[in-house]
Amino acid sequence: MHTIYNNEAYAYSNYPTSDREAAEQAFLQAYPAFVTSTALDELRKSEYTRLDQQNQLYLDYTGGGLYAVSQVQQHLEFLSNHVLGNPHSHNPSSLAMTYHVEHARTYVLEYFNASPAEYEVVFTPNASGALKLLGEAYPFDHESRYLLTADNHNSVNGIREFARGKGASVTYIPVIAPELRLDAAALRAELDSPASGNNLLAYPAQSNFSGAQHSLEWIAYAQAKGWDVLLDAAAFAPSNRLDLSAIHPDFVTLSFYKIFGYPTGVGALIARKQPLAKLKRPWFAGGTITIASVKGDGFFFVDGSAAFEDGTVNYLNLPAVEIGLRYIAGINIDTIHERVLCLTGWIIGSLLALRHSNKRPMVILRGPANLEQRGGSIAFNFCDPAGELLNDRRIEELANEAGISLRTGCFCNPGAGEIAHGLTVSDMRAVFDTGRPLSFMELYEVMQSSGKGLSAIRISIGLVTTFADAYRFLQFATRFRDQTAAAVGAARFTDHAHQSDAA
Repeated sequence: MHTIYNNEAYAYSNYPTSDREAAEQAFLQAYPAFVTSTALDELRKSEYTRLDQQNQLYLDYTGGGLYAVSQVQQHLEFLSNHVLGNPHSHNPSSLAMTYHVEHARTYVLEYFNASPAEYEVVFTPNASGALKLLGEAYPFDHESRYLLTADNHNSVNGIREFARGKGASVTYIPVIAPELRLDAAALRAELDSPASGNNLLAYPAQSNFSGAQHSLEWIAYAQAKGWDVLLDAAAFAPSNRLDLSAIHPDFVTLSFYKIFGYPTGVGALIARKQPLAKLKRPWFAGGTITIASVKGDGFFFVDGSAAFEDGTVNYLNLPAVEIGLRYIAGINIDTIHERVLCLTGWIIGSLLALRHSNKRPMVILRGPANLEQRGGSIAFNFCDPAGELLNDRRIEELANEAGISLRTGCFCNPGAGEIAHGLTVSDMRAVFDTGRPLSFMELYEVMQSSGKGLSAIRISIGLVTTFADAYRFLQFATRFRDQTAAAVGAARFTDHAHQSDAA
């Protein structure tokens, strides 16, 4: 287990903003394991030079990973030197492509240490595509239960509509503020309740909102009680080792671009063969069947993963998936993990130590305040000397002007956001009783006018984040010391080279 450091003792605000060297030395004393990841600094210089050439500070790794130049070059070389056709045939170009598709499928299992005797890989357009495929095919019925945590991506939340459509019950397990960790007692009580039929538990290995990691021990516990388990690994896999020989979730969903940036448009459902076999697809498509007949009015599904890959897979990009995974394996995911944790710990401690002149905190953290069971996503809000939240959309505008890529909103995770901001059932039900659909911005304005928060700022640390990046972000954060909410909302900073049209 990673050491839990006293972050505040080494906070950024203990050092003058100009004294980066002193801050970095203190950081290295607090996080000595960071030196094990210095190879990533060299990669930053050789593979990601565009960041520094363009003076870009990229802090949105949970939104999408960054690709290395060599990944793109290797894929281009591969495409340039092969004649590759649609794999649904037996001609030379088709057979060549089939070989590379299956090679990529095999390597996905190898990367996640999953036995091919136990698991299948179904390629999908992304993690959401994998979740939709599972939701529509899972054999929910009137005796089934769909149990999921309030902390879930909307694509996991959306499965509830398939469940309810087939008569299943839907139950949410809350997370507890301020750290937004799972209510373990509530989850245990639900899993222990007698249940018949096909029942599915869904939760994220790591929250895409708060960075909180929910224990993987729930997988075996739920399975022992007769539940199938869906593990959303989209936010977890980019900087954590997912070992499917140590844990055995029935279904795992992920998007590959989150891990290594390129290509987009490819995800996977990694499924144990027995649970996969009980899925009942509501339709068939080209590529999923052995035969179909118009006059005979029938069809037969193929066996295994191909029965779930509608049409033609994104075959020219699948070799790039293997290239990307091999690239990460060559770095070692544990090296990435250590770097992410060290920088995350320092940033959290530094943010929490920021104070206005009246000694009131500048930041409200939305998630775990230490490194125990957490990843590199940090959600928070700035507040003014009176405790009023600063407009996070304005913060994002100012970050844009400073060349900083961060994210604001609820990050497609409304449950975590509602709990983080203390929103009630009546608050949210009123939104749906207006008689008309609302946009997120309209909802945002409604909540602001009633003095309630809805949205947060999220930065996320990744593969080639450096201490210099972290320090630069904290310099940006200190600009809001003693700024009132009204002043930040109306201000237009002019000390940046690139201004937005709205400025």
